Amino acid sequence: MKTILLFLLPLVMTAQTKYDEVNSLVANGEYSKAQNKMRELIDSNKLNATEILELEFQVERLERIRKDFRKTADDVLIYVKRYFPKATLADLEKWERAGTLEYKIIDGEKKYFNRSHTNLFRVDKEAKQEKEKIVGIKKDGLDIFLEDHVPQVIDEVRSTGNSLVKPVRLKLFYELSVDADAVPDGEIIRCWLPYPREGHKRQTDVKLLYTSEDEYIIAGNKNLQRTLYMEKKAQSGRATEFKFELQYTAFNEWRRVDETNFTEYITSSNLYEEFTAERPPHIVFTDKVKSLSKEIIGNETNPIRKAKKIYKWINDNIPWAGAREYSTFENISDYCITRGWGDCGIQTLTFMTLCRYNGIPTKWQSGWMLHPGEVNLHDWGEIYFEGYGWIPVDQSFKLIDSEDEDVKWFFFGGIDAYHFIVNDDYSKPLFPAKIYPRSETVDFQRG
Repeated sequence: MKTILLFLLPLVMTAQTKYDEVNSLVANGEYSKAQNKMRELIDSNKLNATEILELEFQVERLERIRKDFRKTADDVLIYVKRYFPKATLADLEKWERAGTLEYKIIDGEKKYFNRSHTNLFRVDKEAKQEKEKIVGIKKDGLDIFLEDHVPQVIDEVRSTGNSLVKPVRLKLFYELSVDADAVPDGEIIRCWLPYPREGHKRQTDVKLLYTSEDEYIIAGNKNLQRTLYMEKKAQSGRATEFKFELQYTAFNEWRRVDETNFTEYITSSNLYEEFTAERPPHIVFTDKVKSLSKEIIGNETNPIRKAKKIYKWINDNIPWAGAREYSTFENISDYCITRGWGDCGIQTLTFMTLCRYNGIPTKWQSGWMLHPGEVNLHDWGEIYFEGYGWIPVDQSFKLIDSEDEDVKWFFFGGIDAYHFIVNDDYSKPLFPAKIYPRSETVDFQRG
């Protein structure tokens, strides 16, 4: 194994700088002026290395926003007219005012989020109904699979008394490819790939079968965002590929959470203090959080009922929608509450924030969903109840359409074997340490 000099970054990347002029320019959509001002500060020889790194990331963050907001009004109208043939700019403005068509003014131009046109038909009730009139309503393959699979899991738990059942042996082949000439010939490309977490009863017996490079580093399991690291020289005219193959065994897990059977939290414990705390920038007890919590929780004092109320409120009120790059958000849970939609990670962080504010310990978990025909990136979480310990909660998999309450609430206390765990936290350092800001600063799934 090669020796590598490691550097740890002590800073947390946020969306604000300590320079009011820069923040004002960004808030007004004057990205080019803001970037020029930040470059002047970087070149001033008045900043230390950490301050320079922070500003370099802010310059990069604005570029990431530009990449996520590239659609024009004409682009959006082409798609919208599939379902509203007579749609005009006035209709777009109506949806903009309603907050269901996402856009930004960047350097004086109105630019729409790259997925705003498809998200519109998920989050706007009128638009969604109009689309359903034309294409109909049908369940996707994942819903159909789960409606068949979950009752089988619950039946086996009931019959055996075991909370972990129906193991599946999975083989995973992973490849990351860097485009030819994206890096100059002869330069070293350093690659971190997602690697399975160990120590979970539902994910065991990990066996690495193959790596494309003879030398590699597997991060120890103490690293909450776990990686397999390799490096390779770029070759002119050729893509640079990193590959590995592994096997592991995954179990379905289900614990029936009884609302009438709970124990008061030990509020002085380290676990309680850590996992009910705020964690800026994405878990913050803002006035919006406090107000929404009062609306959802009312006078409820039972922690299990509180958590289920939060789960159901998000289930009923926060539709899934495609999200932009997480590193561009100032506060992910606040974005969700303000906008009223979000993808799996956004919904999960919102669930965690509301639970923590109500004194219910929660933590992050993520990786991939490897369901038959439905492979994708995915985020979920875990919740802690005294007497139960940590149990899985998948907010975005939602309540299942079933008259059996146990089946309906399966993903509150249960999870299927096709959730591949890579991360037990978010925004944690990678190992070996990455010197420059990651292409994403919250999750770690793609590599």
